[in-house]
Amino acid sequence: MKESGLAVQPARDTSVQKGASTDLVERMNNVYDRIARRAYEIFDGNGRITGRDLADWFQAEVEFLHPLHIGISESPEALTIRGEVPGFRPNDLEINVEPRRVTITGTRETKKESKTKETVYSETCSDQILRVLELPAAVDPAKVKATLKNGVLELDMPKANPADAAKADSKAVRLAPKAA
Repeated sequence: MKESGLAVQPARDTSVQKGASTDLVERMNNVYDRIARRAYEIFDGNGRITGRDLADWFQAEVEFLHPLHIGISESPEALTIRGEVPGFRPNDLEINVEPRRVTITGTRETKKESKTKETVYSETCSDQILRVLELPAAVDPAKVKATLKNGVLELDMPKANPADAAKADSKAVRLAPKAA
């Protein structure tokens, strides 16, 4: 019998641990799919006219994503991010900080209901925000402080030592109430 030079090794377990980053990727994919479906509906509703795909996509984004206006300031010791998130509560927002990146996501639902005699009025509105920011300097995710006051999210992020930045992991940041 002729021998073969082929060796077989058992497969290693390469499953991915479900964590904050995989959950974020799933949520981003879900938002992308919803925007893509809506953009196609707009395209179809406009008579399938070609050449307007980018405008249809932007219109769909506006319908799903709440704009998040951001300001980043830098000092020799820290970075500060301020973002406008009116109507969002601390429980509505999730912040993930990596040494060179910050991801801010949030979902809120508002319900209005009015009953007068036999007429019932009900309205539900949902807003989502998603913003990924590349930072101009490495920060220490373990020392980030986040506050939310009067619809303004503020992240104070001390800069990391260059040696520590390579070893730092991402961290979910909890919002603290800010005194008035």
